[in-house]
Amino acid sequence: MRFLSAKSVPAGAGSPGRGDGVGGGVRAETLLKALDALGEAKRLDKITGPLQKAVRALPLGPYRGVLQGRPIGHPLHPVLVQVPIGAWTSAAVLDLLPGAGRNARFLVGMGVVSAVPAAWAGWVDWAEQPERQLRTGVVHAASNGAAIALYAGSWVVRGRGRPVLGRLLGFAGLTMASVGGMIGGHLAYRQAVGANKTEPVDHLVEPGWHPVGSAEDFPAGQSARRMLGEVPLLVVREADGGFHVLVDRCSHMAGPLSEGKIADGCVECPWHGSVFRLSDGRNVGGPATAPQPTFETRLTGKGVLEVRLPGAV
Repeated sequence: MRFLSAKSVPAGAGSPGRGDGVGGGVRAETLLKALDALGEAKRLDKITGPLQKAVRALPLGPYRGVLQGRPIGHPLHPVLVQVPIGAWTSAAVLDLLPGAGRNARFLVGMGVVSAVPAAWAGWVDWAEQPERQLRTGVVHAASNGAAIALYAGSWVVRGRGRPVLGRLLGFAGLTMASVGGMIGGHLAYRQAVGANKTEPVDHLVEPGWHPVGSAEDFPAGQSARRMLGEVPLLVVREADGGFHVLVDRCSHMAGPLSEGKIADGCVECPWHGSVFRLSDGRNVGGPATAPQPTFETRLTGKGVLEVRLPGAV
């Protein structure tokens, strides 16, 4: 077997993304630039501003937390969209087969109906995002809205005995849903919507106990910010001398908890209103779906506060 040295390997050989042709690379780069440009399209702010206020003003009560996905620990929207996308994709397959028109229409209708709660969950998530994500998200929603409208039209005309037009509208709807899905992927993975912003902490903090300051440096009942390597900490001293230490960056959008309000044993993020219990970091309110990493604390004989993160690797 002959091995090639680094100098003998042609440029680009074995490098993912470089052997797929110049044209493919240019097209991919153009698409990515177009997707990134959505987040910078400030003209969309005229739409996103009023929409955001309207969605936040909806009297959803406790159902807002359900739609945000707090009970399951991550956004609900990606779960709900599986039903309409699956139904519409299956309908497209049936549309290619003879004699399957009735079943295809049923699936089209099921997709339209199931898209409604998926859209509600998406809007509730969207309303708690920064400007760049709001702009991209409203285009994502518009694409999906067009898909729903096309499929609703497809369901209607199929029922009126116009199967060819129904199929054409269905395929157009699937195209728009695919565009919306691509933009949604850009939101989720490139713009990190819905991701737990504290997930990497376990890998950034060394195992064991670490000093963060003298106990006398922390006034009772007030929040303080300290750094543990690259990780910012929220330190709260109770009136009885006990301490609570959480990661200072909110799991929702990395807001500074140390600048938030402390009340009733909880801290409220100043950016989007997520509320976390100081005792265990559990998220009990607001759009955050993941809890805050919480540190164990102890005082040394010299009155130095030390912290340890369980599970640090």
